[in-house]
Amino acid sequence: MFAKLKAEVASHLLIYLLLTVSLVGAFFIRVYRVDQILGFYFDQGRDALVIREFLTSGKLFLVGPTTGIAGIFRGPWYYWLVTPVYFLGAGDPVWASAFLSLLSVAAICVLFVLAKEIAGYKAGLIAAVIASFSYYIMIASRWLSNPTPMLLISMLIVYSLFRLADAKKVSKYWLVLAFLLGMAMQFGSAAEVFYFPVVILLAIWKRKTLTKRILFFAFCLLLVAFLPQVLFDIRHGGILVGNIKKFLFDEGSFKIAFWEIVKLRMPFYWDLFTNKIWPGEPHLIRGAMFLGFVTFVYYWRTLVKNTKFVMVLLLWLSPIIGMLFFQGNYGNVYDYYFTGYYLIFILIYSVVLSMLVRKPLGIGVVMLFFIVYFKVNIELNRNYIIAGVDGPTTIAFGNQKQAIDWVYQDAKGNPFSVDVYVPPVIPYAYDYLFSWYGHKISGYEPSREQINPLYTLFETDPPHPERLEAWLERQAGIGVVEDEARFGGIVVQRRKRI
Repeated sequence: MFAKLKAEVASHLLIYLLLTVSLVGAFFIRVYRVDQILGFYFDQGRDALVIREFLTSGKLFLVGPTTGIAGIFRGPWYYWLVTPVYFLGAGDPVWASAFLSLLSVAAICVLFVLAKEIAGYKAGLIAAVIASFSYYIMIASRWLSNPTPMLLISMLIVYSLFRLADAKKVSKYWLVLAFLLGMAMQFGSAAEVFYFPVVILLAIWKRKTLTKRILFFAFCLLLVAFLPQVLFDIRHGGILVGNIKKFLFDEGSFKIAFWEIVKLRMPFYWDLFTNKIWPGEPHLIRGAMFLGFVTFVYYWRTLVKNTKFVMVLLLWLSPIIGMLFFQGNYGNVYDYYFTGYYLIFILIYSVVLSMLVRKPLGIGVVMLFFIVYFKVNIELNRNYIIAGVDGPTTIAFGNQKQAIDWVYQDAKGNPFSVDVYVPPVIPYAYDYLFSWYGHKISGYEPSREQINPLYTLFETDPPHPERLEAWLERQAGIGVVEDEARFGGIVVQRRKRI
């Protein structure tokens, strides 16, 4: 196996050298200064508190993060994935964030393999470079949240589909695919449901690679992904099933108001996918998409004869069409719902773009494409990763720790109490930071009693300044400010209770 790998690299040395440079660059821009600019907010604090409770008291969890829909929770797989990393990092969220970034780099490796299978090494390299340095893919890779592993899961699903498309006899890749589909529903659980239509089509086409035994065990593996939620639901009187039924049927989450939704969704889809290549550049976006469209039209016969390309194209079109009928969650559809399709889009675009390198003029066009691509994305990446944490509205892991450092230095080892305001109202992030970071630097946590001194910590709230003003008015009736400090968009005060 090592000999084959060595021969493979030696026969395409330049390709693999450029791929290595891209992967190293991708990892660098995903982890550089993560200890300062990590986004650690409501969801991150909530998740970290659950994991900390498990590590300290052994309290097992059967459900994971909320889906964003009232009363419907994902399974605990995301928690199970990052718990060992939290343990190894002694509770430091930076370790978990770097781990998820590493998974996103692994996803780029798989992306390279998939594009290479469809259209050759140059297509693989084009896809890897675009995914490595895309500003919004970098942002998605840095997000300490359950959708982030979908970058890798989606690529592994496509890889499994390719293996089944190639299969001539009964294949155990159906078992791998079933498990990955279950994981997709747990880490994404939104647009990921639209993987299934393509899988069903594949099952009809490649039915000779299936047996009743394989089908049975594949179904069991799919159910395993939902087993913790089933146990939770049984223990809590069917609360999850009731909420799902209410969401799907009573609230009419899938309706047929087709043309009205099309008017809303199509601009959203355009921004959603094109920004992954040309962030915030409308003229460049139109130019790049026109280039891709013209190339596709010119080479359409070659492309549609490629079964794997057609499969990936259907995989991308499935949620675009399916979500036109989705009106649940008050009609809101968010970018991260489609995390499992970001790299699928880049795969399609890269394969189409690689058609141009077959001719000398096309090579020049692709080179021009990347000159402009790097000019736009590298600048955005650079500005993001070198950004300070002292901006007037900046809230990041770095200045959150600075605020807590100030509290403990000011308290000088004496007991104190804390009151916190954050825009989402529930200060899970600071609950975790005081319990983990505070204990780490000083060996104790804030008192739960109403004692002096009282430290009030609050974040700026530009969308709703009236809420912060009301909170500060209440605090004025509780204690008098004796000292304060500001760290970017965070203000911390020492008060003496009245």
